[in-house]
Amino acid sequence: MSAPKKLGLILSGGGARVAYQVGVLKAIAEFMPRHAQNPFPVICGTSSGSLNAVTLAVNARSFRKGVQHLLNIWKNAHVAHIYRTDFVGVLKNSARWFAGLILGSMGINKLNHVSLLDNAPMATMLEAALPYEKIQENIDSGLLHALSVTASGYDSGCSVSFYQGVEDIPPWKRAHRIGIPTKIELKHLLASSAIPFIFPAVLVNREYFGDGSMRQIAPISSALHLGATRLLIIGLGRHSEKGQIRSKMCDYPSLAQIAGYVMDSIFLDSLKVDLERVQRINHSIGMLTKDAQQKLNLRHVDVLVIEPSQAIETIAQRYAMHLPWTIRFLLRGIGAMRRSGANLVSYLLFEKNFCRAMIELGYQDALKQKQEILAFINQSEETVESPLQ
Repeated sequence: MSAPKKLGLILSGGGARVAYQVGVLKAIAEFMPRHAQNPFPVICGTSSGSLNAVTLAVNARSFRKGVQHLLNIWKNAHVAHIYRTDFVGVLKNSARWFAGLILGSMGINKLNHVSLLDNAPMATMLEAALPYEKIQENIDSGLLHALSVTASGYDSGCSVSFYQGVEDIPPWKRAHRIGIPTKIELKHLLASSAIPFIFPAVLVNREYFGDGSMRQIAPISSALHLGATRLLIIGLGRHSEKGQIRSKMCDYPSLAQIAGYVMDSIFLDSLKVDLERVQRINHSIGMLTKDAQQKLNLRHVDVLVIEPSQAIETIAQRYAMHLPWTIRFLLRGIGAMRRSGANLVSYLLFEKNFCRAMIELGYQDALKQKQEILAFINQSEETVESPLQ
């Protein structure tokens, strides 16, 4: 007898860009009955996408309520909720960051927790906003099968998926990636979203961890280990670039442009590569007989991907001036306030106007794929409800 199919939701990382995910989730909530439970038994979050993942897991009894909670957070976002923007805070942390570079070059390592920005406000917000004990309650009541939050270990070099789920899910160990059962807490979210250089590393058990996207060479893997058989992935990559012409670049790239390129490599590239891998495996499995598939313990994995239809950096450029003057001053020094630096800004632009634009983009993109999404989550046309605000 085959195991029941489980729909998995993968929410990748991307700083402020993950507001796009909330727009997609808003549309999905409207496709479903008003009082519908969480339709995703397996939820996997990485980096700032882990905030969205945990919020849905906490509110598994009411999917619409969970999405509404996310809308309240992201539609009213301000960078001061994520990191310090006051003059003293920015100056102090920046000074520590540069001092750490100088002392490190001299072989002196007396400054701990060195980062460009202080994300203490985010810790305060996440601690107050999420009742983490609800996760286990929803697992015990059958509303949730498993939740994972992925972080990168600086000492081990491993991508670690901390997961909380039903008892029969075994831990796993693969090349540079492992799954560890645990009780998901605030520290896991902070570790998963600790963007390198920008936010400080977080100590979990005996190791310091940083952003989960850094060493996540197989972003889809954790959902499959947790029992998902079909996957809905809300990515944050660039829109299709077919037909675009490469512009001639005469100036040497700024530090911000290089940093934005690195951010894309960290947050976007692994997912695209893993998707290609799954598609190739699915194609190969389709060429095998049913008996051969069973002997090799292989199964086809249906995947639906929703990604932005517009270039996010272009949207970020329109709202960059909404950042507090202290952050604009800091970013201007590395060229981030110029057009070429808009990519980096998009990861740090936790401002309501940009987030609302991202939510609207995600919402409209999901509406365009309405029939495909409905079919994928086995919902009928008649289940559409009134819009969320």
